[in-house]
Amino acid sequence: MMRGMMRGMITVALAAALAACESAPMQSLQKLFQSSPGSATLKTGLRQYDEGAYAESAKSLNSAIGQGLNDPETANAHKHLAFIHCAANRVAPCREEFRKALAVDATLELAPAEAGHPIWGPVFKSVKAGR
Repeated sequence: MMRGMMRGMITVALAAALAACESAPMQSLQKLFQSSPGSATLKTGLRQYDEGAYAESAKSLNSAIGQGLNDPETANAHKHLAFIHCAANRVAPCREEFRKALAVDATLELAPAEAGHPIWGPVFKSVKAGR
């Protein structure tokens, strides 16, 4: 009798735990720890950016976005695309990429070194203020 009751309690506990996995907050949390389809391509694009291969980086970053990224990755990809455009004096596409990044993550901020950049720092600040 006691064994049957324990088995029933365990079954109920497992059902509750599995149901929690289906909740929206739990799914959001799970997404943060899952690799997105484009994460490897994003890493390649960021490495290319760090190496100064901006044309290749832009291709990889756009490809990663197309493959599918989670929200923080998407914002990061758009932010780096904005940097690439700004560095090439393409201010309108730079603004657009910052808008896309902020649309995904309205709390996005630049690191101090990024915010102090003479070209994209003011563009980012302007786009963020205009939201």
